[in-house]
Amino acid sequence: MNRIGLIVTSLLVALALLSSMLFVVDQRQFGVVYALGQVKEVISEPGLKFKLPPPLQNVSYIDKRLLTLDSVDTEPMLTLEKQRVVIDWYVRWRITDPLAYIRNVGLDEAAGANQLNRVVRNAFQEEINRRTVRELLSSRREQLMQDVRREVLEVVKGTKPWGIDIIDVRITRADYVDAITESVYRRMEAERKRVANELRSTGAAEGEKIRADADRQREVAVANAYREAQKVKGEGDALAASTYAEAFGRDPQFAQFYRSLEAYKASFAKKSDVLVVDPSGTEFFRAFRGGMSGGGGGAPAANSAPRR
Repeated sequence: MNRIGLIVTSLLVALALLSSMLFVVDQRQFGVVYALGQVKEVISEPGLKFKLPPPLQNVSYIDKRLLTLDSVDTEPMLTLEKQRVVIDWYVRWRITDPLAYIRNVGLDEAAGANQLNRVVRNAFQEEINRRTVRELLSSRREQLMQDVRREVLEVVKGTKPWGIDIIDVRITRADYVDAITESVYRRMEAERKRVANELRSTGAAEGEKIRADADRQREVAVANAYREAQKVKGEGDALAASTYAEAFGRDPQFAQFYRSLEAYKASFAKKSDVLVVDPSGTEFFRAFRGGMSGGGGGAPAANSAPRR
């Protein structure tokens, strides 16, 4: 019985010892084997690997994937015009040489992220100090990010390489500090109102111009129509006068009588008009006297006044 227990115990110890000597390296990681605190081997190929049991050898893992570092510092930076701006950025980076990374940076990704954050911020501060807000926001923003990446690469690949590669540097937000953001918005609003008022004034001026041109065209059209109407009227009057002259030329006495009737009609345009004349001493009733005498009637009384 004791022999069976000894065998079982021995098998368990052997299995424990064997398990401490075996480890698996994932395809997303580097395996780093330490021997008494010194890096013994860096394994980059995935699979089942062997090592000496602890404490003779230990293993740790470092991520080989593409890593992202986001900015966490909200301290403002000064532009070329001494404007205080706050930027948010991120960096895509990767560990390419685990041995150099462990020797010069640290044992895990957090150590590299902390140091890289400081280097990237200093590079951004230096580049922003050389540029205006306008360049930062639009015209030279892409160039700024390229210059920051170049400066960071010069640091991490300098005399003591960090064993990492900087894939990309990007700005996600650039804004004024809260103290001046409101004033900037007010200036922008005032500028928009100025442009709107200018457009309204331009539109009103164009409207007045169009209305004036329409009024001019209307006056021209009315004048042309009046001229044509007067021309037609003149032609009609001339034709009527010619017709009257031809008709009156045939019988002058009738023409004189007709004119007298027209004059009589024109003299009493209103019902309240009164005309006092002497029939014996005026030419107005000559036609009437001649007509009445020819018909056998007597002349009207001298002091009578025709009324209507």
